Amino acid sequence: MSENVEGAVEHRRLIIAGTGIAGLTTAIYAGRSNNEPLVFEGDEPGGQLTLTTEVDNYPGFPEGISGPELVNNMKEQAERFGAELDHGIVVDVTPLGEAEGADGSPFRVEMRDGDVYTCDAFVAASGASARTLGVPGEDELMGYGLSTCATCDGAFFRGEDMLVVGGGDAAMEEANFLTKFADTVYIAHRRDEFRAEDYWIDRIMDKVDDGDVEILWNTELTEIHGDPDEGIDHASLVRHPDGHPKEKFEAGDESVESFEMDVGAVFYAIGHTPNTDYLDDTGVDLDDEGYIITEGGRGGGQTATGVPGLFGAGDVVDHHYQQAVTAAGMGSEAALDADDWLEQRERAGELGVDTTPEPAAGDD
Repeated sequence: MSENVEGAVEHRRLIIAGTGIAGLTTAIYAGRSNNEPLVFEGDEPGGQLTLTTEVDNYPGFPEGISGPELVNNMKEQAERFGAELDHGIVVDVTPLGEAEGADGSPFRVEMRDGDVYTCDAFVAASGASARTLGVPGEDELMGYGLSTCATCDGAFFRGEDMLVVGGGDAAMEEANFLTKFADTVYIAHRRDEFRAEDYWIDRIMDKVDDGDVEILWNTELTEIHGDPDEGIDHASLVRHPDGHPKEKFEAGDESVESFEMDVGAVFYAIGHTPNTDYLDDTGVDLDDEGYIITEGGRGGGQTATGVPGLFGAGDVVDHHYQQAVTAAGMGSEAALDADDWLEQRERAGELGVDTTPEPAAGDD
């Protein structure tokens, strides 16, 4: 397959979007397979793990390791095996050819700075960004008492009172998990009923009966207090019997109650947004929340999408576990799947994009 792509910087065998654990594991495996991947860091270099000061549950580090250190180690390992890392941000991926009766490889990859690349295979490992509230203290204390992952960070605050913000399944699951470590887990929800499934609500209500959980109905977080050295000292909240108190408070409603809580940790459980906007022109299947739908199942090709040559790995696919180790596992799968796909197409003589500009009229 040979097509001219005007203005392309270069053609690569494999491009990977994302330098979180999934993307870097993909790069390590792909590099070892001599696929010389080009890896673009994206908006969040290193992924969500860079927001975690200490990682205690990644295998092989009995004393723990900081999130940034783990990511940097993996970057060095990927580069050792021939991966090239770039600070670019992918904004659009467009299939250029047809394979197996569907639009697919090769791909045109456009960057935010206007550069264009082409590639035979593409791995989307761009992750999912945790939703935040934008309250004062949030930026300063993220990773220092404020977290978006209870299973990652809950054990660091053993014996503390902890606050979970949210009202869906994720909030219930996080709160339930944190009862292993917390003195009391408080759940702040801006309405008077949860959106979670009955299964999770029943489990949390059992914890309420046991005295492990206390629910703060019609309550919202407005500020987090503390500093990176000492962590979180306390949190400011507002409450109103009709719900959604923050907007009423900001409108000057004097019936809104303001209060402080002494908590040692705050966990956001208000969902994630998968970073998949750049895939709009690919035709890849996404679920209702925007997560990539892959083939799954047993055997090879589990990370393949419905677009030939395009694969997905990590939190951009996984909306349930979202752990570093599961992202790494899926990254290795994506690299192996992509390598198998590339070898098959190479044997069939279906790889290659001509990026040389067309000669001007009259040129020999």
